[in-house]
Amino acid sequence: MSASSTGHAERARLRAAEDAAERIGTTLDARTTCTELARFVCRSLCDAAAVELLPDDAVPHQAEHPAADPAAAVVRATLHRVAAVGHAHLLEPDRGSAPAVVTVPLLAHGHLHGVLRAARADGGFTADETATLHHAARLAAVHLAHARRHAAARRTALDLQRALLAEPGRPHPNVELATRYLPADSGALVGGDWCETIRLHYGRTLLVMGDVMGHGLEAAVEMSAYRSALRYVASAELPPHRVLRQLDAVVARDDRRRPATCLLAQLDPARSLASFASAGHLPPVVFGADGTARLLAVPAGPPLGTGAGGYELVTSVLTPADTLLMFTDGLVERRGEDIDASLSRLAGLRLPAGAAPSDVLDEALRRLGGGHVEDDVAVLAARIRGR
Repeated sequence: MSASSTGHAERARLRAAEDAAERIGTTLDARTTCTELARFVCRSLCDAAAVELLPDDAVPHQAEHPAADPAAAVVRATLHRVAAVGHAHLLEPDRGSAPAVVTVPLLAHGHLHGVLRAARADGGFTADETATLHHAARLAAVHLAHARRHAAARRTALDLQRALLAEPGRPHPNVELATRYLPADSGALVGGDWCETIRLHYGRTLLVMGDVMGHGLEAAVEMSAYRSALRYVASAELPPHRVLRQLDAVVARDDRRRPATCLLAQLDPARSLASFASAGHLPPVVFGADGTARLLAVPAGPPLGTGAGGYELVTSVLTPADTLLMFTDGLVERRGEDIDASLSRLAGLRLPAGAAPSDVLDEALRRLGGGHVEDDVAVLAARIRGR
């Protein structure tokens, strides 16, 4: 081969490698990565391609399969086809000659994730084309490994979050309560949204809704620390604004703590009253007996952890016909929308009259797009039981 031909081949391989890096692995979604791989190889290398993956719990280490062809071990395992591009009829052509098919392992860091199968109707693959197939498969496998690690970390964070939220304190029997937690559907790790209920003397119940800033395991762990500190401070049975003041002072002593917003509501069924205080949190909503909503004007003091204090107490009548709704910002906030418009949309809801707290939550989530949220959502509905 002449020097010019060699240089041309090298430039072609370099362009192919750059093109693969640009087109494969644009997200942390495994299915998307497999589709991108299949589309890339079908652009110029083959007529049809399929990508098949091992289940997450069956990804073997290469050392477990000493076969010369690493893909042979994968073929013996249970594969799930997740992406296919091209013409399926190529695998059973009408003409007498069979198509050329090559199987390439998806191998990264010594671990097999699946196989890429590429088919061509006319002729086989050149050495350069085979090398490009292997390069694209390795690139996709690296992204698949990242995606699986990301998914595992997300599952861990979700499990932690759900474990912490699964056991909120039980309110007094004179309060009917329902809670929900929805993780974001954007693929980001969960955040520090949480809710809590604390039984107090004289039939009162303290309701808590909080949101630690940030996402991931650190935010979930920080949320647990806030929750524990709040339980300790609330045991003194102070009014909500003084609970926030003391909790802010406790958190501010440690500059490593993340700030958090928090809304407290102390329900007093005997007097049909609710007392509120807010540390930078969105205001609650009350649905009346006819299903219409009204926002409660609760002054939002500084978030917890600033040490600034300055929390105000607000009281409101809450009858057995009213349903109180407390929530984190993921329920209403939408990208590019003013928060006042978001709250107005919530306040404009009209729910079925007399709906139970659990039905109020489900209906509010459905109407506000709770199935496709951009941020985590924690939401709580409470109603005083009639005597």
